[in-house]
Amino acid sequence: MSDFGLARFVTPEGMASTTCGTPGYVAPEIISQTKYSKECDYWSIGIVLYILLCGYPPFFDTDNMKLFEKIKTGKFSFPDEGWSQVSEEAKDLLRRIIVLDPK
Repeated sequence: MSDFGLARFVTPEGMASTTCGTPGYVAPEIISQTKYSKECDYWSIGIVLYILLCGYPPFFDTDNMKLFEKIKTGKFSFPDEGWSQVSEEAKDLLRRIIVLDPK
């Protein structure tokens, strides 16, 4: 499900600052309430790809505040359960997409 009511065109000089998104998929810059641009979408794409490849998210907690703290660290791993058959190329892609500094 998508909420295109929050979609907008962002110009190169324009940055967004609205806090929005599904907790487990939201980028750290949104959680930190700093200005962000389209790069935060790459983070979310990385989260979706991670889940598609192994069946569970890289960051999880039933408490959203704890979940947000985990997301803000940007640290995730590839446990053998679910990742032993995934290629190094796929893992490398995720390491390049799910990053704290999207630039």
